[in-house]
Amino acid sequence: MKVSARDAFFHRIKSVCGARFEGQSTFPADPGDSFSGKKLVATISSCDAQQIHIPFVVGKDRSRTWILTRTPESLQLKHDHRHADGNPDQLTNYGGSTQSPGTELSQSFPADAYTAELIPEAASNEWFISLSADGTELIYYLERHSKPRFKAVLFRVE
Repeated sequence: MKVSARDAFFHRIKSVCGARFEGQSTFPADPGDSFSGKKLVATISSCDAQQIHIPFVVGKDRSRTWILTRTPESLQLKHDHRHADGNPDQLTNYGGSTQSPGTELSQSFPADAYTAELIPEAASNEWFISLSADGTELIYYLERHSKPRFKAVLFRVE
């Protein structure tokens, strides 16, 4: 039985469960960007057969977690934002599901209807997550209106 590119990607991310990736934003290079100049850390954690949690820390801000979920038709990416007390932020659970097969190294997640309703300006968002073949580089990339909006390049640390 042939494994789909989506499943291969999910298993690739799951295979580095526990890995920590550090880096910085590479786009935009705008000093006014709230991520600019801050250390970015993503840790692949809480991995099971259906879901992977990836806490994403920006400087000292630990409010973000990317959640990858396998569904029968696709992979889903959601952005879980929480306050320090654990309560959900008003803008949370946005993201989307794969619409194309992608590859075992990279998947894209166009914004879903929930995201468009929650954040109308993000209706055209498309998020991309890529993991290098050797598992040492994780890239998180966002486009809006098919134009680059944000990119983080993170490298595995032991």
